[in-house]
Amino acid sequence: MNNNILEVRDLKVSFRTYAGEVQAVRGVSFDLKKGEVLAIVGESGCGKSVTAQTIMRLIPSPPSVIKNGSIKFDGKTEITRISNKAMEKIRGSEMGMIFQDPMTSLNPTMTVGKQITEGIIKHQKVSREEANKRALEILKLVGMSNPEGRMQQYPHEFSGGMRQRVMIAIALACNPKLLIADEPTTALDVTIQAQIIELMKKLSEKTEASIIVITHDLGVVAEMAQRVIVMYAGKVVEQGTVDEIFYESKHPYTWGLLRSVPRLDQKKDSELVPIPGTPPDLFAPPKGCAFAARCPYAMGVCGQIDPEHTKLSDTHSAACWLLHEGAPKVERPVEAGGAAR
Repeated sequence: MNNNILEVRDLKVSFRTYAGEVQAVRGVSFDLKKGEVLAIVGESGCGKSVTAQTIMRLIPSPPSVIKNGSIKFDGKTEITRISNKAMEKIRGSEMGMIFQDPMTSLNPTMTVGKQITEGIIKHQKVSREEANKRALEILKLVGMSNPEGRMQQYPHEFSGGMRQRVMIAIALACNPKLLIADEPTTALDVTIQAQIIELMKKLSEKTEASIIVITHDLGVVAEMAQRVIVMYAGKVVEQGTVDEIFYESKHPYTWGLLRSVPRLDQKKDSELVPIPGTPPDLFAPPKGCAFAARCPYAMGVCGQIDPEHTKLSDTHSAACWLLHEGAPKVERPVEAGGAAR
């Protein structure tokens, strides 16, 4: 029995511009199980948001084009091939999305209540009264005080954290099977971030929806996710459980991400260790491993041939020439995610 809600295979997405073709996603493959929380991490421009928005079919075409690959939802629907009209029925009812900046995602001219009930009426074909009742329930679920009063208010009357709760309420209104959260805590202060993360953890347990969290914040990953995908230059370079990525990671890029995070046990005068250099130009992706130019362990083969994924366990794989039997042995840096085990 297939327990996957989502199966992405060899997804390639490009943007055609006057300057040329930007190869934003270059052969991404992963599965998402029912009820699972999966984090996709990486630097800005690595393709994580484009992957998520392609799953939701939110990127306009042109300029975007899905050049290759398959996105199978709930074991039956091929997202890359269905019509826009069919996708509209799925988006909002079976898939929901929480965007990075709620102030630009919410309609400033409509009350919060109307924005929540709009999707319920469209997808569930219920009366305005029933939709209002459902909207009140969902606002209570996301921890909104005085939901009856809040229903009549406009987005500008809410704080940043409250607006993000409204975004979560809209995404959850029709009980979706899949929820995608694109940098859900970026625009919020630290205490509100913690509340939103706690809220999403509780909601994933209550609603049993599968969640994809797009983030560059490894603290969010540690708190929320069960499994992690690390992306670089439009490709998946490593994937595994949270423990495997934090404590047994094998890719130098993953090590670099983990070492660049501040740690509680660091001395106050110690410096963070940044990843040197800049990501490659995806107008003309480099030959071989895209990380080779920034990698302190790069060998001759790295700049010539792209490494295949090496399976390290049933849940863990990485694409790096250091994992080849003929490669020199490199010790994982102790700072990468904690004491090396």
